[in-house]
Amino acid sequence: MSKNRIKKATTHVVQNEGLLFEESRPGRIGYSIPKLDVPEQPDDQLLDRRLVRDDDLEGMPELSEVDVIRHFTRLSTWNYCIDHGLYPLGSCTMKYNPRINEKIARIEGFAELHPLTPARLAQGALEVIHHLEKCLAQITGLAAVTSQPAAGAQGEMTGLMMIRAALTERGNPRKKVLIPDSAHGTNPASAVICGYTVETVPSRSDGLTDLDELRKQMSEDVAALMLTNPNTLGKFEQNIREICGIVHEGGGFVYMDGANMNALAGVTKPASFGIDVMHLNLHKTFSTPHGGGGPGAGPVAVTAELEPYLPFPRISRAEDGMLALDFDRPKSVGRVRAFFGNFGVLVRALAYILTHGDSGLREATETAVLNANYIAHHLKDTYDVPYPGRVMHEVVFSDKRQLKYGVRNADIAKRLIDYGFYPPTMSFPLVVHGALMVEPTETEGREELDLFIDAMKSIDGEASEDPALLKHAPLTTKVGRLDEVTAARKPVLKWRSGKGD
Repeated sequence: MSKNRIKKATTHVVQNEGLLFEESRPGRIGYSIPKLDVPEQPDDQLLDRRLVRDDDLEGMPELSEVDVIRHFTRLSTWNYCIDHGLYPLGSCTMKYNPRINEKIARIEGFAELHPLTPARLAQGALEVIHHLEKCLAQITGLAAVTSQPAAGAQGEMTGLMMIRAALTERGNPRKKVLIPDSAHGTNPASAVICGYTVETVPSRSDGLTDLDELRKQMSEDVAALMLTNPNTLGKFEQNIREICGIVHEGGGFVYMDGANMNALAGVTKPASFGIDVMHLNLHKTFSTPHGGGGPGAGPVAVTAELEPYLPFPRISRAEDGMLALDFDRPKSVGRVRAFFGNFGVLVRALAYILTHGDSGLREATETAVLNANYIAHHLKDTYDVPYPGRVMHEVVFSDKRQLKYGVRNADIAKRLIDYGFYPPTMSFPLVVHGALMVEPTETEGREELDLFIDAMKSIDGEASEDPALLKHAPLTTKVGRLDEVTAARKPVLKWRSGKGD
């Protein structure tokens, strides 16, 4: 089945082999405008001479309209996307999102609403945000939510700002933030931005947080523990309540990175663990196409104790039922984002939640967990699993078994492209050498999962029989394997005219 994918991909490349990027032809144009019907004026009477070019533009392509359309349409067919197939980027939760959510986000009243519209004229938009924050509070079990942060990392920063404000009011903002070695990579950066130093809490051999080490490191200098749960190994912290208890007894707060909420939504509520503050990635869990650099949204949910420190303005309902913006928040950490973040992302998220309902969110989560365990079960005898056992939404393999043939995780990932799949996340988490992190999400049916499993097994066979094949992969793409070191050190950031450039 996977071999058929390679055959189809190869045919596609051969069919397009003669199509070149350099299609410019002298004198070819893509427009037609009428002749000037007013008297011509000297340039010096129209524009400041400093704004006028005396020489012709060099290197500009000369193309017809159909040339341009076909060029960019052709490029779009060479890209991989979730509409093509499985996108197994672990931790990123790259899943198919229903088109109905896109349609709703494009309703004229939402898509064309000016951000400076007065609150009294933007009641519909405020109602969407207000309702979404209530839904997210219910899903997490926490007391209040702000939708301002534009991404998960900004949500982390916002959460730590609130923790710092609360501790400062107590009389001591403290100095350190503890972060398990299996946490998300942005956590340390967020802590440093907020003025804290970072200490790493090691994992045990089963991939879970070492409670004894946590007790040793917990002190009056520790402001918070930033915990990803499930962690980046796909493991649920079974001792989460005890972990929270240790931190709370020491006077600190527990921040939960909610990037992996696709493993929890509708099944359990983080508030029941003892979590004080967490962010949610709406562009991962709640329906905005993820990737391409944005947009995103990282709402933050907090306990009643931290609610006074939420960013302002807050949305409140007046006695007459109208929604208003409340700036009277003396303990607030202030704005963290202009207006209310990326509004279109918030609209999509509310549409997703209301469409699914409680039972639908639970079913999506259970399917995501089932899919990850299905892949883990069928590949555990082929690829090394550093932390075996049941996983949640994602599973982490390593290239340990293939290394004896000189094949690394990057070679496996590049070869997977030839089989028609996007590669999984590589070399993360850092606690696993040669990691391959796979997250199938709830999107995929058994047929697609079987294709992926078959491809991974075939690649393992190729590693032992013809490792050089993997070293040169991908073989069926328009662009072959790049010199990644040179590309990073000497990137070409713009098009250059002339042959050989």
